[in-house]
Amino acid sequence: MTDTPGSTGTITKRRARTRQRLLDAALDVFAEEGFGRSTVEQVCERAGFTRGAFYSNFSSLDELFLALWEERSARMLTDLRAALAGLDPAGPEATVRAAIDATPLDEAWYRITAEFTAHALRTPGLRRVMTAREHAIREAILPVFVTALDRLGRRVPDEEALGDALVAVHDGTAVQVLMQPDDPVVRARRQALFMNVLNAYSTPRETP
Repeated sequence: MTDTPGSTGTITKRRARTRQRLLDAALDVFAEEGFGRSTVEQVCERAGFTRGAFYSNFSSLDELFLALWEERSARMLTDLRAALAGLDPAGPEATVRAAIDATPLDEAWYRITAEFTAHALRTPGLRRVMTAREHAIREAILPVFVTALDRLGRRVPDEEALGDALVAVHDGTAVQVLMQPDDPVVRARRQALFMNVLNAYSTPRETP
C-alpha cells in the first residue's frame, strides 16, 4: 500500500493521541490501584485500546511511568519559567511563593512516585535510568532558579549543591504538607525553608 501525501503526519498525530490516552489512563490506574498492582490490561481497558496498541508505544509499565514522569516534569518546568518571568526583583519572597505555586503537591502523584521509587531501588538497571533522568530534570530546572536569583542581585557559587538542597527541601516538606494539608503553619514553614536554602546557597553579587 502506498502512502498518500501527508499520511505520515496523520499517522504520527494518531500515534501521539494514542500515546497520550495511554498516559492519561495509566495515571488514573496507578493512582487507584498502586503502581505495583497495576497491569497492562488495566491501562488498556481504561484507555480503550488493545495490548497491541500499548506495546506499539511502550515496552513495559516501567517505560510508561518514565514517560509520564517526563511529561509532568516538562510541564512543571514550563510553569516555573512562566511564574518567575515577571517577578519584581524588590520582592524575593515573591520568587519563592511563585515557585511553590508553580509546583503544587499532588497526593496521588506523590503516592505513585513513592511506589515507583521503591520499585526502582530493587531494580539496578531502572535505578540507573531514574538517577540519570532526575539529574537531567534538575539540570533543566536549576538555570531557572539561578536566573531568578541573578535578577535579585545574587549569584550561586555551587549550582549542584543548590539543586541538591532544593530537592531535599521539596521532598522532605512534601510529606508534611500532604499529611497536614489544611495547616497554614506547615505551608509557611515550607516556604521559609525554601527561602533559607536560596539565601544559604547564593551570595550577594558584587557591584562595580
